[in-house]
Amino acid sequence: MAHNYDNIHTMRGLVSGILFVFLFVIGSCSSDDDERESGPKPVTKTNAMKVYMHYMPWFQSKPVSGYWGSHWKMKNKNPDIIDENGKHEIASHYYPLIGPYDSKDPDVIEYHLLLMKYAGVDGILVDWYGSHNVYDYKVNLTGSNAIINKLDEVGLQFAIVYEDYVAKSVEDQTSKTALQAAQADMMYAQEEYFKRKSYITFNKTPLLMTFGPRHFRVSSQWTDIFSGLDTKPVFMPLWNHTGYVGSNGNGEFAWVDFNESLSELTSFYSKFHLENLMGSAYPRFHDFYEEGGAGSSYGYVDYDNGETLRKTLAMAVQRKAKYVQLVTWNDFGEGTVMEPTLESGFEPLEIIQEFTGVPYTKADLELIHTYYLKKVEYKDNAEVTESLQKVYQCLASLEVEQARDLLEQL
Repeated sequence: MAHNYDNIHTMRGLVSGILFVFLFVIGSCSSDDDERESGPKPVTKTNAMKVYMHYMPWFQSKPVSGYWGSHWKMKNKNPDIIDENGKHEIASHYYPLIGPYDSKDPDVIEYHLLLMKYAGVDGILVDWYGSHNVYDYKVNLTGSNAIINKLDEVGLQFAIVYEDYVAKSVEDQTSKTALQAAQADMMYAQEEYFKRKSYITFNKTPLLMTFGPRHFRVSSQWTDIFSGLDTKPVFMPLWNHTGYVGSNGNGEFAWVDFNESLSELTSFYSKFHLENLMGSAYPRFHDFYEEGGAGSSYGYVDYDNGETLRKTLAMAVQRKAKYVQLVTWNDFGEGTVMEPTLESGFEPLEIIQEFTGVPYTKADLELIHTYYLKKVEYKDNAEVTESLQKVYQCLASLEVEQARDLLEQL
């Protein structure tokens, strides 16, 4: 499957007759602006389980940011090296269908969110590195906010998964203590996130997750961290970490089970004493840390032609989970990737479509991919870009045939 991913960024000439027809037909999207003011239409699903996608906002690309970020490079890869098929050298066993990208690229964000919506995903869980200007945390915050600010256009929700160890990094690099840094992060989250209508709530209370905790492992520390908030969040640590947060915790979320028998997931779903359990489903685990010179491998879980994803989704149903976290959209470093890749195509999203029971298929996912390619192709043509924005509005409003008709004019 050979594509030159650099060439799609090159402007192509546009035949004037085609442009005329396209701009004439572009007004045919059935929903008018007044109808869209109430927001994009929700997806109809036959499965009532809430499905959330873990999302990494930490990628930088040279065309957008001026440099390749560490998550494409690790310690020994150079994305400036391009092979005979147009593939950049990246630190991953898997290659994004659209090539390595930048997390703040609005075209990429639209592509990601539309694909998730048409797969039946209810919202994203953003891997969040806080609000401080230390290391690459500020850059990650920019990537986080770029996608969060687009969610209302598509009609998806979000919550944050706090990486609490960043507070220690802030302490090491600034005059703030780790506790002060975490308190500032929570105040930022309250002001910028918790008050949004799109923020995920349990019983009208904002959800906060933490990947650990890895630094704050005394429950009184979390009491202090939350002390300045108007409302204490529903707080969910990683599985088997409840003891570190004490009465501040309201449940746990699962991650990747490296046991072929799924014994750890089985044990997780048996924790009936916990108020909230968020299950997990994942396609594989095949990290690049050792090959990328970034440490030892954590282990391996085979894709098994999609069966790993099907089995972990099925377990969530069997155990009657209310919520399931899809691990992950785009952690290319660990290989838990569900966004379209050269290796798996759209299959992970097709499996999710079957699970959620949406009335959409691979053809609709491919249509969104085509839309993205057109956005890139005509990026320097303001007139066509404006017209393609109407295609985006049609897709966000689930007007699939109108979007397809408009794209076919190009």
